[in-house]
Amino acid sequence: WALQANIQHLGNNSCNKSWTGKLAWENKTLQPRHTKKVFCMYVQQASKSKCKVAIKPLELENTKEPPLNLYKPKGPYTASIVSVERIVGPKAPGETCHIVIDHGGNVPYWEGQSYGVIPPGENPKKPGAPNTVRLYSIASTRYGDSFDGRTASLCVRRAVYYDPETGKEDPSKKGICSNFLCDSKPGDKIQITGPSGKIMLLPEDDPNATHIMIGTGTGVAPFRGYLRRMFMEDVSSFKFGGLAWLFLGVANTDSLLYDEEFTNYLQQYPENFRYDKALSREQKNKSGGKMYVQDKIEEYSDEIFKLLDDGAHIYFCGLKGMMPGIQDTLKRVAEQRGESWHQKLSQLKKNKQWHVEVY
Repeated sequence: WALQANIQHLGNNSCNKSWTGKLAWENKTLQPRHTKKVFCMYVQQASKSKCKVAIKPLELENTKEPPLNLYKPKGPYTASIVSVERIVGPKAPGETCHIVIDHGGNVPYWEGQSYGVIPPGENPKKPGAPNTVRLYSIASTRYGDSFDGRTASLCVRRAVYYDPETGKEDPSKKGICSNFLCDSKPGDKIQITGPSGKIMLLPEDDPNATHIMIGTGTGVAPFRGYLRRMFMEDVSSFKFGGLAWLFLGVANTDSLLYDEEFTNYLQQYPENFRYDKALSREQKNKSGGKMYVQDKIEEYSDEIFKLLDDGAHIYFCGLKGMMPGIQDTLKRVAEQRGESWHQKLSQLKKNKQWHVEVY
């Protein structure tokens, strides 16, 4: 897939030189699917030029309400796989894939929403019935990785099960849907439902707002969509001028997801983007233990609490096991500041500043 995209300058909507920027997916479908490290789409020249990508169709900006449940489990939409790429290095525990799905513009969505996927086969718990829907946060903007409103991207970790006694993988207990997706090939058909979800929608009423994003593993998916909309796409109705602060927790450097995209934003927009990583198997917290996202939150707690007091939105996405440690940290920090975390959390929820999607 050698995609071409017209690039427009951030300042005046036209670059000084008329040129077309090549997107980094150059014929990846011709390469081995599981390469050492695959960096997903980004505008190569943008890392130095602060140019943004023209998007279409502009009608996707016209709806006032997000699309919801256009396709339901009993009547899913049949889409097709464009590409499946491994996006972690060889030392990452487990495999994570970036999967691009062609929905033909028929299943539109907003950043922060999810698609449902119905894997083929019958439900092992209900013989004769189809498999149940699995929800995946969408990892692209409404325009997709090809910027034409026809695709959606998912970030999927292959679920495998290891027997605790033998330490060997048990294929009979592997995740049905994640393995179906990671094993898919270009052209394969896929049944999707949705889009669904409103809690993680990116509030755009104030383009100068602060957005604090805390993700673990594939929980980075919606944040990739937010950041592409803020910093990569030329969206006339949304000119972001606030602060986006991403905290990403993964096991090690090889497990980082979309790191090159995020690093590019850091270079292009240092006043508008901050990026902190918690690498649990490579970094130590102040107590000498493993570094998790809650340790990073504690490290910057004074700043985070001040931003929340000033109206910042805070988002959490990832495995549900991430939340107790984060909540404990926030509670402890609040008490150290002489505040009641219970009252503060209630106020954040009341003000619609608190957004959580865990699974």
